[in-house]
Amino acid sequence: MTTADIMFDQPGNRTIDHEYDGRAVLWALLAAILIHLAIAFLLAVFGGVLSPALPMEENPVQLTFVDLSPAPLVPKNSAFIETDESKKSAPPQEKTFESNANSIAASELPAAGEAPLPSQMGKDRPLLDLETHPYSLRMNGAQPQPSAAPQENPKPSAVPQPTLQPAPLTAAEQFAMLTARPTPAVQPSTAPASVQSVYRALKERTRISGRITNRGIASVNALGTPLGRYEKIVKDSVGSRWYVYVDQKRDLINIGTLRLRFYVDRNGGVKNLRITENTSNEAFANVCLQSVLEAHLPPIPEEIVNTLPPEGLEVDGFSFTIYPN
Repeated sequence: MTTADIMFDQPGNRTIDHEYDGRAVLWALLAAILIHLAIAFLLAVFGGVLSPALPMEENPVQLTFVDLSPAPLVPKNSAFIETDESKKSAPPQEKTFESNANSIAASELPAAGEAPLPSQMGKDRPLLDLETHPYSLRMNGAQPQPSAAPQENPKPSAVPQPTLQPAPLTAAEQFAMLTARPTPAVQPSTAPASVQSVYRALKERTRISGRITNRGIASVNALGTPLGRYEKIVKDSVGSRWYVYVDQKRDLINIGTLRLRFYVDRNGGVKNLRITENTSNEAFANVCLQSVLEAHLPPIPEEIVNTLPPEGLEVDGFSFTIYPN
């Protein structure tokens, strides 16, 4: 009887062989990836170096000439500031503002700032007011009636006076009376001198820190010009109506500020009126618009029209304000 040797495989040896095969495959994949990355990198480097460079287009040289001469300055009107007619003076040496009348700068306090204005104490307001007074409307006052000179009635005399007979006229005197022109009797003037109250806007002295050192009643260097006088007419014509409309609708309007921009043509008509700012309500806006549209402005004088653009006089930043106190 022949005995065959039977050999059984052990499980542990087969597991070791599978782990070894897995590591070999993994390392092979990693090596292949590295090789492909290296080849791609080398192709990119050598391809950029060995490829011929694209020819650059030669642009012609361009020369630009710049005019460095100073541009002519366009004359611009100075800022307008109102001057009280009762305080007008000789023309100032320096024209800082444009106004309806001449005034020379003066300050009641020492200089405390850099603005070309006087230094003074007052309220913190956006406006520039050098004095304080209430507003007054332009209203017709009492009309004085012409009075005839009283005639003296002669008192009757108790003693009868003798009647004087006129002396006979000579022929020359009679001829002079016939040819002389009668002297018209002086009639009393039937045109009554109208007494009117002058309109002026409400003003409250504002706090200012200026550089004016000349001591005196607060004022600025302002030159009275035809344009300044016309701007004063526009301001007064609109303002005199605005105060009336505000009093009529005081219960409907709110506190705030409204600014307008418009043009005045050569005939005095208002054109292109629009609101640029309004912090109040619609009722206040209607009052301000009505005041401007109903202002009866005179035609712009010829000496001013010739210096204005075709649109006319531009009025920008015309403001109306209702303060809480």
